[in-house]
Amino acid sequence: MIRHFLSQNDLSRDEVIQVLDLAASLRSSPISDRLRGRSMVMFFEKTSTRTRLSFEIGMTQLGGHAVHLDRNSSQLSRGESIRDTALVVSRYADIIMGRVESHETLVELSRFASIPVINGLSDTEHPMQSMGDLLTIRDARGKFDNLKIAYVGDGDNNVTHSLMLACSRVGASIAIAAPEELAPDPAFAEMASRNAEDSGGSVIVTTDPLAAARDADVVYTDVWISMGREAERERRTRLLGPYQVNASLMAAAKSEAIFMHCLPQHVGDEVTDDVAYGPQSVIFDQAENRLHVQKAMVLFLLGGAESHG
Repeated sequence: MIRHFLSQNDLSRDEVIQVLDLAASLRSSPISDRLRGRSMVMFFEKTSTRTRLSFEIGMTQLGGHAVHLDRNSSQLSRGESIRDTALVVSRYADIIMGRVESHETLVELSRFASIPVINGLSDTEHPMQSMGDLLTIRDARGKFDNLKIAYVGDGDNNVTHSLMLACSRVGASIAIAAPEELAPDPAFAEMASRNAEDSGGSVIVTTDPLAAARDADVVYTDVWISMGREAERERRTRLLGPYQVNASLMAAAKSEAIFMHCLPQHVGDEVTDDVAYGPQSVIFDQAENRLHVQKAMVLFLLGGAESHG
């Protein structure tokens, strides 16, 4: 059966751990020929640094090949349908990664493709980011049980949604602090709460950043103005000003707490310089882990995870 990874909830807890374990192994032995002769088509509707580099370099390190495709340089610019694109790409490649404007584009790709489809970012979720986040958290803390992750800032974005699903899936507790106007989508909050019921974690949504950060093991934030929301800059800056991650907020967390950010960051807005580049920051470890966990996910979806070890 073809497996797709469009949402963080597409993996069970055991499968999440399996992919993380494989990612850790690939990090220590990055070069192999496990995907020799295999190809990925990377479909981009949005700009990218980490997603393109990590997938393309990851395929090369596994002996495979990645091809960049976008609307403007493909027949999609002349009206070819997503359905036909999915059917054609399936005849050429082994796996598709899409970084798209609308999540429905990924759903349509997966509906007609006869090969796996990975969500490299959509307007509702960013599950490869949350998988890399889990690997980073486990590297720093060695576990997920009894951990508290505090997310402070814009709660209504793709990173927050996938992070909520990821943490609640593996048994961690997550506290989201955001203005009421930028609270997480209730549908994702409900899904995360159901995950937590099964895993023993918890999900809290609050407007109080200090309450979220208090005794946290991880403090996480994201940009205030996500891609496609530039017109809301003034409103978002006003609403999110009290949610800046600075030394005062970090002091509310545990002394050994780590600071995380999915990047790109706007230092001086959502985070101060001393936190972003300070001793508690793991943001560049976090960025690197995208490479390892995405390689693991490709192998998992193509059936290559079983040969690990």
